[in-house]
Amino acid sequence: MPETRAARGRSRSRDLTEIAIAWGLIMAVIWTPRPFQRYLWIAAAAAVVAITCISFDGAKAMGLRGANFLRSLWIAGAALLLAGIAIFAAARFGTLRMPDGVLAFIGTYCAYAVWSGVQQFLLQSFFLLRFLRLIPSQRSVALLAAALFAMAHVPNPILAPITLLWGFVACLLFLRYRNLYPLALAHAILGITVALTIPGPVDHNMRVGLGYLTYSRHHNGHRPYPLEHPLPKPE
Repeated sequence: MPETRAARGRSRSRDLTEIAIAWGLIMAVIWTPRPFQRYLWIAAAAAVVAITCISFDGAKAMGLRGANFLRSLWIAGAALLLAGIAIFAAARFGTLRMPDGVLAFIGTYCAYAVWSGVQQFLLQSFFLLRFLRLIPSQRSVALLAAALFAMAHVPNPILAPITLLWGFVACLLFLRYRNLYPLALAHAILGITVALTIPGPVDHNMRVGLGYLTYSRHHNGHRPYPLEHPLPKPE
């Protein structure tokens, strides 16, 4: 895909600086205890929004468009198929945990679905695009972006390998279709499936970073919602 005029005029040092600022703040959020974590979360969000606006790549390059949506919607369909298989297996093994009713399900996972879209935006529309201007190989760029994505889920032994694989595949699919929306849908489906099928004590309720290390089964229990975002719900 041809670069936009803004992208052509951007220096490598500028891309590296933007990557370092965003990545550094994200990691700081993940590994900082509360209440300081909340302030860093605000700083990280503000920095990403500011960088995105100042160094805007264009909606087409960022995958924020309608083109190829139907062509790539099979990605979400494949995620639904995998979800169905995982839910069936969890039901057989007794690890399935479902909210009580449709309204409870929607209320529980609506915010997570939005957060899934934010993560895909960061992965593809922010980091991947900048890596593409620094490294000529698309596969290498996809693997590098996926590695950063997985590192943001360390030390969770369930989420880290899953996000490495999903991140790599999602980046390659993004480069093919340049549409972020089916990837965000698939992420939401797969993340919710993990929350429904993996016992909380096993993946520490999908916590990452410091939240994973400080997880307490006695205080956190076996909750039917995902908590992989860097701001876990209050005890």
